[in-house]
Amino acid sequence: MNFYELLISPYESYQTYQIVLEALAAFFGLLSVYFSINKNIWVYPTGIISTALYVYILFVFGLLGDMMINVYYTLMSVYGWVLWHKNATDHIHIEVQRTSKKEWLICALLFLISLGLVTLVYYYKPAIDQGFSTKGVSLGLYHLDWANWLDVFTTSVFLIGMWLMAKQKVENWLFWILGDLICIPIFIYKGLGITSFQYLVFTAMAVLGYAEWKKSAAKQERELQGAELP
Repeated sequence: MNFYELLISPYESYQTYQIVLEALAAFFGLLSVYFSINKNIWVYPTGIISTALYVYILFVFGLLGDMMINVYYTLMSVYGWVLWHKNATDHIHIEVQRTSKKEWLICALLFLISLGLVTLVYYYKPAIDQGFSTKGVSLGLYHLDWANWLDVFTTSVFLIGMWLMAKQKVENWLFWILGDLICIPIFIYKGLGITSFQYLVFTAMAVLGYAEWKKSAAKQERELQGAELP
């Protein structure tokens, strides 16, 4: 399968407004990551626009399981926005920290809970895709392909990334890097080439974000140590 068949040909059957909406969702997603790298609270309003657009796009394409996951991302972004607004030093920017052992344990618990919940969503996906009707539908996980199972995993990975970002932890970027890399082939497979390219750019930006936040945390630690010296 060549480049055209992978990324271009699926769009031949899409309506113009669908392509424009996906491009806008990708643009605001990239803008959100840019603000995140700079520890700027605008990461959340731009991110909410992106995920809200994807809720509509995925609904139109009948990917209701993915749509519900993006509803969750939107709600988590509101949660993060509230926390960052509360902790912002100048109402715009925040300070970052490293993840503690206790927080890593919480991450592990959240990851397991998310795996269970997302698997449950996919168990009911045949009914969800039929307008939440169980009539004539066989529930189960038999219908899942490799992309669906990766969706289950990446959703849990992104949950940890979103939670750590809301908590202003440097290590959130490690989860974004992992999840973004996995999403590149998933969205090519689903016929959303623009979104796949977005995740390729996300990966590079997440690497930059990790380096920037790590440097910022190290600087804050040095300043704190210097303030504690007699």
